[in-house]
Amino acid sequence: MTSTQPQKLKGRMFSVQAALPKFPVAPLEQTLDKYLQTLRPLVSDQEFEQAKKLCEDFKNGVGPELQAKLIERAGKHTNWLSDWWRNIAYLDVREPCVINSNPGVLFPRGNFNDLEGQLNYASRLIAGLLDYKVMIDEQTLPVEHLGKSPLCMMQYYQVLSACRIPRVNKDEWVCFPPDRPDPPRHITVVYNNNFFEVPVYGSDNKPLNTSQLKGQLEHVVKQGSKQGPPLGLFTLEYRNNWANAYQNMCKDETNRRSLESIQRSIVVLCLDQPNPSSTDLRTKSGQQMLHGAGSHGHSGNRWFDKTIQFVVGQDGSCGLNYEHTTAEGPPIVQLMDHCLDYINKGSDWPAADQVTTPKMLQFNLSSDVENSLNLAKENADKLVSDLDLKVFTFEDFGKDFPKSQKVSPDSFIQNAIQLAYYRHHKRPVGTYESGSIRMFQLGRTETIRSCSSESVAFTRAMLDPAVSDGRKAELLRRAIDSHKQYTNDAISGKGIDRHFLGLALTAQEHNIELPKLFKNRNFIFSKTWRISTSQVPAKSESVMFFGPVVPDGYGFCYNPQEKCILFGVSSFKSNDKTLPAAEMSELVANSLRDMKKVLSSSVKSSL
Repeated sequence: MTSTQPQKLKGRMFSVQAALPKFPVAPLEQTLDKYLQTLRPLVSDQEFEQAKKLCEDFKNGVGPELQAKLIERAGKHTNWLSDWWRNIAYLDVREPCVINSNPGVLFPRGNFNDLEGQLNYASRLIAGLLDYKVMIDEQTLPVEHLGKSPLCMMQYYQVLSACRIPRVNKDEWVCFPPDRPDPPRHITVVYNNNFFEVPVYGSDNKPLNTSQLKGQLEHVVKQGSKQGPPLGLFTLEYRNNWANAYQNMCKDETNRRSLESIQRSIVVLCLDQPNPSSTDLRTKSGQQMLHGAGSHGHSGNRWFDKTIQFVVGQDGSCGLNYEHTTAEGPPIVQLMDHCLDYINKGSDWPAADQVTTPKMLQFNLSSDVENSLNLAKENADKLVSDLDLKVFTFEDFGKDFPKSQKVSPDSFIQNAIQLAYYRHHKRPVGTYESGSIRMFQLGRTETIRSCSSESVAFTRAMLDPAVSDGRKAELLRRAIDSHKQYTNDAISGKGIDRHFLGLALTAQEHNIELPKLFKNRNFIFSKTWRISTSQVPAKSESVMFFGPVVPDGYGFCYNPQEKCILFGVSSFKSNDKTLPAAEMSELVANSLRDMKKVLSSSVKSSL
């Protein structure tokens, strides 16, 4: 794995980096108490008593030893979790990245439906990217804050010129940062399954302007009129399958150089042909961003191992997909919003000197590689056909309503998801919401456990016609307060899931038997995320989405705007326990409406 720590933290982007606190190891008793609190709504009284005994045994047994060893590790690392997390959450995983890990993002639809419009949009998009890249390269991005707390900016330094590489048993991740010798000066453009190395800087090291970039893309279209082999399908494969095919490909020097060009490139830009017509354009376009719609769609015209790949379809479908190893949604969305703003501006910069013409990357496919590609095609089509996605905009209200009620919009939406799930499944389940811990050095995420005793009391009341609206509103406000409190705890280093992971990995590292608590059925059930969620706000009306993390689960991602809420909802078609994504989406919309009605009527009745 290539180090991406800047050689000099010289700009305002890293002006407070060294002063950020280190990610703490939470007190053991605090974590155990909080675990029991989050387990309580999920299990019977008898199971809860058993869990209390297991916690007591752990606290009086091996727990303090593991805690001491974890604290010792924390003293030796900038962040005791970050390397572990990168490996266990991403590089060690052998399932396909697509759907299981990589999120897709759908942009507002482009105002074009022909090749000329596609190239105009794509050239403005890349110009916006290069404009943003200058701020990353020169470390002039302003430090982000959460309230008054500054946030770690390292993720911004790891999203460009970066790529995942398939390896047997554990993948590699590489990055070619701007302050190292010979930084990349090209992007990869994929058109008709053909891969091109496209220089985006002139001989004077100045970025190409929009008209020059469009000229580069016109060269690509001219050279790539004949369809190439769908090599992008490899990046939807099970990682060991892809790793074996990759090893075979790299035996050929031409292949190796072409693959290295893709890995080193700043980003990938996929230029797609028009999609088949659809009655649900947003969902159809969302599928293009998340997985490319399989071998009969555009999955061969992708490179899902790339940290950022933009997708621009000839029919106006635009968005991106990102490989998750090194960044969460917010840094990606900041870059995206900048690019979308740039597209709508009339500004440009002077032309760069001496532009090098794009070149098509060549691949020599042996019979072994051809066979692996046929298998990749089969597996990609199975993967894609099983995923049910619904992209929709809830238009009745946005974050303006919960704010008018003086409640957290995120906590309000989380409780709507709880209510929607409970209405159909009639039971609470472990719920994951991604919470940022970037107020700590090299911080990534902590789990916000959104299902609580308070949320369950609220959802049960909503299904009981005997309970008054006033009482329902009271229980809703309690559930919202509970969620907000857990959120604040999680982002300030008082969550429990990363601590438990650290203790389990400490046991593994020191050849200590995994404690009984960690093997307990209810402990595992409490962190089996049948509801996996993330709020990813953006300035634009864009929306992110991802697949469920368990076979009988759902994925929910949302972008609350002032007057509407954009959602991406997913489930698996093959699982008979889950609803189709469109039906679950309707339940979420109805829950939001019902909660508004309850809060509005309770305010009127109290006047």
